[in-house]
Amino acid sequence: MSAATTRSRTRTPVPDRLCVEAVDLARAAAEEAAASGVVGEHVGVVAEGDRVVTHFFECEEPGYRGWRWAVTVARASRAKNVTLDETVLLPGSDALLAPEWVPWSERLRPGDMGPGDLLPTEADDIRLEPGYTGEDEPAPNSVASEVSHEMADLVDAEDAELTSRPGTTDRGSIAAVAEELGMRRARVLSRYGLHAAADRWDEAFGAKTPMAQAAPASCVTCAFLVPLAGSLRQAFGVCANEFGPADGHVVSLSYGCGGHSEAAVMPKPPKPAPHALDTMQVDEYPLRPARDSGSVPAEPDDSTEDLGHS
Repeated sequence: MSAATTRSRTRTPVPDRLCVEAVDLARAAAEEAAASGVVGEHVGVVAEGDRVVTHFFECEEPGYRGWRWAVTVARASRAKNVTLDETVLLPGSDALLAPEWVPWSERLRPGDMGPGDLLPTEADDIRLEPGYTGEDEPAPNSVASEVSHEMADLVDAEDAELTSRPGTTDRGSIAAVAEELGMRRARVLSRYGLHAAADRWDEAFGAKTPMAQAAPASCVTCAFLVPLAGSLRQAFGVCANEFGPADGHVVSLSYGCGGHSEAAVMPKPPKPAPHALDTMQVDEYPLRPARDSGSVPAEPDDSTEDLGHS
């Protein structure tokens, strides 16, 4: 490729004079595409190529602030007539644009689902991993194979992916053990899914929350904690205190609140001691002591005699 050819391909095209002067033709095309009164002033012209020019007009349509009508006109080589190519509405540098579209899977937030809503999961969801179903591929001519084909047709018709439930298992088999452990499912939580769930639960009801910081003790010593099963048992449980802020929620063992079962225990009122009897008979206490009791003197003194003679 020669240097002249390179310069010709990289040079800026020069606006064609006849195409630049075709403002009325471009305005008429814009008004035909839009409506009368919504095409504003002519704001500029740009050369798109040799004898190809685009005229820009302001858009007066409500709700399209900063948008421009772009009308492209062209002229054939050695021709004097300018023809219309296309008319479009384009946003300008300060145009009011709609927010960028976000897929529903990224817009969805916890709590958005309502009664009757279905939340599908992708086949390669990183939160899930294959489980143990215990089912082999059915024989080609078996009844199960025909049912599988019918299910596949139904899937194509409904545009969904269905997972059949495993059938009954014999007691003592590997499938029975897997079912007892809760693993006889098409997919189970992966390590990423477990860690993601643990992070959410710890953020909502963990040790760093203001409630836990002011708690008198942690949930690990609370009687209202119902531990989870599996590996999450080491770090989480479910609160069963109806008066606590986390009743019915998964809480971290390091979480705590004022409703701890051992934080403030009301003491039992003391019971009075039973009356103790040291004798089985009634003691008699006379109003006057007996003479042989030692409390009455045998001989009266002088003062007593004087009182008696007086």
